[in-house]
Amino acid sequence: MSKPNLNVEVCGVKFKNPLIAASGTYGFGREFNKLYDIATLGGISVKGLTLKPRLGNPPSRIAETPMGMLNSVGLQNPGVDAFIAEELPWLRQRDLAVIANIAGSTVDDYCQMAEKFQNQPVEMLELNISCPNVKEGGVAFGTRPESILEITRQVKRHAMQPLMVKLSPNVADIGEAALAAQEGGADAISLINTLTGMAVDVYKRRPILANVTGGLSGPAVKPVALRMVYQASHKVKIPVVGMGGIMTGEDVAAFMLCGASAVMVGTANLADPMACPRILREFEEYLARTQVSCASDLVGKLEV
Repeated sequence: MSKPNLNVEVCGVKFKNPLIAASGTYGFGREFNKLYDIATLGGISVKGLTLKPRLGNPPSRIAETPMGMLNSVGLQNPGVDAFIAEELPWLRQRDLAVIANIAGSTVDDYCQMAEKFQNQPVEMLELNISCPNVKEGGVAFGTRPESILEITRQVKRHAMQPLMVKLSPNVADIGEAALAAQEGGADAISLINTLTGMAVDVYKRRPILANVTGGLSGPAVKPVALRMVYQASHKVKIPVVGMGGIMTGEDVAAFMLCGASAVMVGTANLADPMACPRILREFEEYLARTQVSCASDLVGKLEV
């Protein structure tokens, strides 16, 4: 059998393979590019950007958990203008799709950011309305279908690139959240963002995170993520990008079988900086071993 075709497409955006570095775990790619050519990946969703620079939450901001981690970084970033001026030109020299992850405290914040990207060379916008470790904005927009629909509709009016809405798992019905994004005009959805959790130091009798709660990620959330990707993909007609605890090539296959057209690799990058090329290699070996000629042939082919 010839080498499997790894190409996938998400709402008209072509990726050389289904692996996308997840926002918040990969920076802007510079550090990882010192270890391997990041153009090995299909794409990168850059660190969450806000209209103005953010220092993020006070420390402590990270806590290890069984089979995962909690983070309460709080969207520390240099701001959208600095990204466009200093980071985007470097990224555009790499052969991979660039997704701008945008976050805000108000609807107007998101709309202004979409406008700033209108004439910029990014392939897609990822609307981050589901960050669980920021006290204002973010998660407030992502927990109710009506607010998801409204903010998606507003931002879509200002977006030139395809708009992907990143959904929170901290909802009563992920299918309704997915439908709301679609009805608001989203071109794709990505899920799941982190689950809200906390950790406690029983000797100090205090929360470990200064923000008290944070976002749980890593292998511990994978069963929840698979279930939600499966449910969401059966509710909407737009593409789904899956994430949540992907550590191996077989994990990639599982998400695609559940309905994901592509996947994002997050916490694995923090545990093993060479995770993405290893996962990609394992995924290609899986395709060859199971005699699947095209990666896209896996999408939604779970037999139930």
